[in-house]
Amino acid sequence: MEYDVIVVGAGPAGLCAAVAASRQGVRVALIERYGILGGNLTAGYVGPILGSVGEGTMRDELCSLLGVMENDWIGEKGVAHDFEMAKLAIAEWIASEKGIDVFLQTSIFDVIKSDNVVKGVVCASNEGPLNFEAPVTIDCSGDGIVAFLAGAQVEKGREDGLMQPVTLEFTIDGVDESKGLVCIGDVDNVQMNGVRFLDWCKKMAEQGVIPQTIAAVRLHPCVQMGRRQVNTTQVNKVDMTCVQQIFPADLELRQQIRLLTGFLREHLPGYQNINVIGSGSTTGVRETRRVAGDYMIDAQELASGCRFEDVIVHNANFIVDIHNPEGAGQADDHIQYCKPYDLPYRCFLPKGLEGIMVAGRCISGTHRAHASYRVMSICMAMGEAVGIASALSAKRSCTPRELDVKELQSVMINLGIGLFD
Repeated sequence: MEYDVIVVGAGPAGLCAAVAASRQGVRVALIERYGILGGNLTAGYVGPILGSVGEGTMRDELCSLLGVMENDWIGEKGVAHDFEMAKLAIAEWIASEKGIDVFLQTSIFDVIKSDNVVKGVVCASNEGPLNFEAPVTIDCSGDGIVAFLAGAQVEKGREDGLMQPVTLEFTIDGVDESKGLVCIGDVDNVQMNGVRFLDWCKKMAEQGVIPQTIAAVRLHPCVQMGRRQVNTTQVNKVDMTCVQQIFPADLELRQQIRLLTGFLREHLPGYQNINVIGSGSTTGVRETRRVAGDYMIDAQELASGCRFEDVIVHNANFIVDIHNPEGAGQADDHIQYCKPYDLPYRCFLPKGLEGIMVAGRCISGTHRAHASYRVMSICMAMGEAVGIASALSAKRSCTPRELDVKELQSVMINLGIGLFD
């Protein structure tokens, strides 16, 4: 099957990439391994939508669709969206776009390649192998699957190879809003009985009431009153690109959901009558492969509010949020904050390969930089920018590396996307 652009992965980055490309008048194949669109917005059960980006991106459109417009970089005002509503809303949004063909339950297992040029992908489906060919393929798989199979240089984790832990988020209802506290994470100093809540949780872990790895109990508000989104379960030292490690991690995480629910009922005011009403259908992955590109951005650049001439994502912002690969909470003693920063076009071009771009958490950056830009708001802006670039490349019969970045920026600015102060 021949297209102008192939998008692999229908999570936050892939959705925006597909829509942005189609709106430039090209034919797009959107390939998703699960039976539902949305990635962490639906199957992953991840909320709130963290991070912030500059004005005018598709992040605003998609979040408005989900009823959570707040461009709230750290989650202080953010609420978790309704995941069941999102499953239909996202599907209808994609279906309303002309030029996008969606292929669910279709997994990548090889690439079509000539020398260093990616020509397309080979997928496994219920019909057997399917070949998709296009001038440009966008890898929005999160795990950098296409780039890896194409032979791109990849890195995983920090210097010792350990990656951020995996999590299964879940939703509870039955919270008494007059008593039930909210805790957005390690930056939160919310008190319980005169003690910082997270310090109390750590004490509970030290006493063996809950496992050490889940001492950071994060309880986010939801769009519906009486609900909380729980981002607390954690398994360390897992590589989710190794298929043999996936089931044991998933099993342990689901057992932690049961344990945590009992803990909250017994110990937390306002949580006595809670019930689990939903959880991720797939393990929540923070970090796997990072694809080396023409430029590798680092955390110091993000902290300083870096600017680039070839900017395609502007005023992105989130903390350097490294969940401890060996324990609970943060890996660092002190949280590193960032100033609103740019991401340059070069980070989205896998080094040594043509006909392929990456978007989402697998772009070219260090372990520490990745910990900031990996969140969903920023990934949406990445996907939109790369989707436009891929469409322009296909229409100009040039590779993404040959594309005039100034032309790309001009198109984005004409769409209302802020790129420069």
